[in-house]
Amino acid sequence: MKVGIVSDTHGCVATWRKIYNRYFRDMDVIIHAGDVLYHGPRNAIPDEYDPKALAEELNNCPIPIVAACGNCDAEVDGMVLNIPIQSPYTYLRLENVSVLVNHGHNLSDDAKHALAEKMRVSLFVTGHTHVAALTKQNGCIFLNPGSPAMSKRPDGVGTIARMIGSRIEVLDIESGKVLLAEELG
Repeated sequence: MKVGIVSDTHGCVATWRKIYNRYFRDMDVIIHAGDVLYHGPRNAIPDEYDPKALAEELNNCPIPIVAACGNCDAEVDGMVLNIPIQSPYTYLRLENVSVLVNHGHNLSDDAKHALAEKMRVSLFVTGHTHVAALTKQNGCIFLNPGSPAMSKRPDGVGTIARMIGSRIEVLDIESGKVLLAEELG
């Protein structure tokens, strides 16, 4: 199974096109951890901000996309997208991997860990911070893919993640370099 994992695209269509064409075009499914179209009132409007065009790209994507609702996602986003923006959680079972997705803006680390244990998930995906993180605790991998378009990393590197088989990796979208990696199980 090949899974593309992204969060916090915030309406940046050129970045979506780049990550899709470079990294996601041969995935079986794409998981989006929220903040899909709107840039949010705290962020500067990027030059590539075009939520209508991004909605069209996502609607025409031949790969299934599932998304959790982010703090910048609104009901109107669901009216222009034909992918489900599920709120506040998305749960998937991908072969033998159970995945829980939540944007993460209302969850402490303790709450994430307790929920992962209760739901018996192998992978818990969040977003919101725009900074990639990948940790493993009690057999569960906690992943934040960061943001490809509006990174808040000190080096400004945009990031996404992929799960190829049992390997989860966070990638620098410009160089393709693996920044973080972890094995399921």
